[in-house]
Amino acid sequence: MNDHENMEMDHEMHDHQGINMDHGMQMGHEMHDHHDMMMDIGHGDMMMHGGHMMHMGNLKRKFWVSLILSLPILFLAPAMGVHLPFQFSFTGSNWVVLLFATILFFYGGEPFLKGAGYELKDKHPEMMTLVALGITTSYIYSLYAFVQNDLLHSSMHVMDFFWELATLILIMLLGHWIEMNSMMKADSSVNDLAKLLPDRVHVQADGKITDVPINNVKKDTTILVKAGESIPLDGVVLAGESNVNESLVTGEARAVTRKKNDKVVGGAINGAGTLTVKVTSAANSGFLANVNKLVQESQMNKSKLQSLADKVSGWLFYAALVFGIIALIVWASINGIADGLERMVTVLVIACPHALGLAIPLVNAKSTSLGARNGLLVRNRNVIDASSKINYLLLDKTGTLTEGKFTVREYQTLNSQISKQQLLQLIASLEQSSTHPIAQSILQYAKQEKITLLGLSASKNLAGQGVSGVINGADYQLVNEKSARQQVKEFPKINVSSYTVSYLLQDGQLLGYIAVGDEIKPSAYQLIKQIKKLNIIPVMLTGDNQQAAQKIAAKLGINEVRAELLPTDKQKVVTELQAKGNKVMMVGDGINDAPSLAKADIGVAIGAGTDVAIDSADVILVNSNPLDIINFLKLAKNTHRKTVQNLWWGAGYNIVAIPLAAGILAPLGLVLDPAVGAILMSLSTVIVAINAETLKI
Repeated sequence: MNDHENMEMDHEMHDHQGINMDHGMQMGHEMHDHHDMMMDIGHGDMMMHGGHMMHMGNLKRKFWVSLILSLPILFLAPAMGVHLPFQFSFTGSNWVVLLFATILFFYGGEPFLKGAGYELKDKHPEMMTLVALGITTSYIYSLYAFVQNDLLHSSMHVMDFFWELATLILIMLLGHWIEMNSMMKADSSVNDLAKLLPDRVHVQADGKITDVPINNVKKDTTILVKAGESIPLDGVVLAGESNVNESLVTGEARAVTRKKNDKVVGGAINGAGTLTVKVTSAANSGFLANVNKLVQESQMNKSKLQSLADKVSGWLFYAALVFGIIALIVWASINGIADGLERMVTVLVIACPHALGLAIPLVNAKSTSLGARNGLLVRNRNVIDASSKINYLLLDKTGTLTEGKFTVREYQTLNSQISKQQLLQLIASLEQSSTHPIAQSILQYAKQEKITLLGLSASKNLAGQGVSGVINGADYQLVNEKSARQQVKEFPKINVSSYTVSYLLQDGQLLGYIAVGDEIKPSAYQLIKQIKKLNIIPVMLTGDNQQAAQKIAAKLGINEVRAELLPTDKQKVVTELQAKGNKVMMVGDGINDAPSLAKADIGVAIGAGTDVAIDSADVILVNSNPLDIINFLKLAKNTHRKTVQNLWWGAGYNIVAIPLAAGILAPLGLVLDPAVGAILMSLSTVIVAINAETLKI
């Protein structure tokens, strides 16, 4: 295998200078529409429960209208049979309470009733079913109390729950309004991406320039980007030169020069020049579209803890029914059916797992937002739970620990009859028909040095060795060290072990060599130091030769190196470590590393430039910065901790409240009434919301 071929396969695919996603998912102008819709409805039209997206109307408006409807009830209806100091009554006031309570039940309670319908249809009763059970029980029992007290004039006064019904609906609506506001803030980083794209694009056709809506611009369209404007879509520069600021989309802080044949990313800000660009990705398939899709996927993806919360909600539904029925039987046998019904209603009213329902979604939303702002896109939320168990970090060398950009590091003549300039001219001329990244780096260097290429004929690729060709009637070869040693009797000692070296030969005579190398990313040094502090063992995997790999590993402080690997070999390394009980995180570029990324406990793709990276990795590091691996581990650790805390806050309330509401401590004089239960429920909701908002990396 020659030195060209033993470099990793990803060399042949992509240079990750900047991130340009040419294939992807939907976004573009649709993100503008999404953003505008969120603003119009206050993010209140949608909420996720039990896997259903339920229409909820404008939660903010619904809350305020419900508050107005509740005022007569709060002032006229007794709370748990007790008239509060600010309350009053008059002839017919009970009819007023009934009227407003009925409207409130169907208007304010609509989201919960519809949600319960979805859950019961799926045969998975969860939070919404519990809420609906509570308010329905309150309303029906109060309706029964009204008939007994005001229509039948029963001698035994039956206590109603109109006041509790009103407060329960208000608290629930307020809680969900708070939730939607939190979700809206968490989505802000994605909505900000939408703002990077202009509404209209300057399209150039038939010598004319017209402004066209961004959604109508198709691939291969020629567009004009004026000075200071946002580049609307991914593309290739046809004409012009300008400094472009890509920091908002790639994380690269400094402006980069973009000229003819260079790629540009949609959402970047053009500098002082004017660029003519050929569109390579339409509005629904560019870089920002991919980022948006990944963020949406990560929000929709449920972790094991999220699934546990859903199961707990289902268990609480049945627990509430059981405790409610037991309370009905026990208290009815002691104090009569009225007291038994009242106690059952109390259990069902305060059993709503509101805080539990918010516990994990709020943490996930905040975690997703933090990750997106820091260039971390978590596609599989289960890796959050698995991250604390990782003890091996496998790192692809090229493009992960190194820049992945090959440049000529050294070239030297070994024959007194040929100058260094002539050597470079011959080598570059031999490589002029090759598209290999190493060949391209040599040609680029020759261009910078203003080397004129010579005519090449009979160019051949020597499998496992290098290339050959005829220049000015003479046969030349550019081959790897193994091939050169076979042809040259006295081979000189050359100390360029950290680079890929090719040797120029003519008729078995060694004329000189050229060394092409890659640069270690500055952040890679800090990554290895911090990984070791976390007691995680770093291992470098590479398709490069052993000498080059060992030298780079030594510089970084990596003790374990696996070199000259094929993609399948990398997957075998992952399998071997897992077979010994280790938990493995694999980091690569998602091209030749796809098998190992998929096999690892956590697969992390450096850069988001290919569909393979998206399909095979659990986590995408958008900024191609290896140090972001540390940020991911910190975010995962903190997210898991906040999730567990919120689960206890959410479930803990219900575990305590349901038995108390059933009257289990009544012999000790402690009975939890619906009003107090609703207040405690509201407090637990606020606690989980605040706890989620305090999540940091």
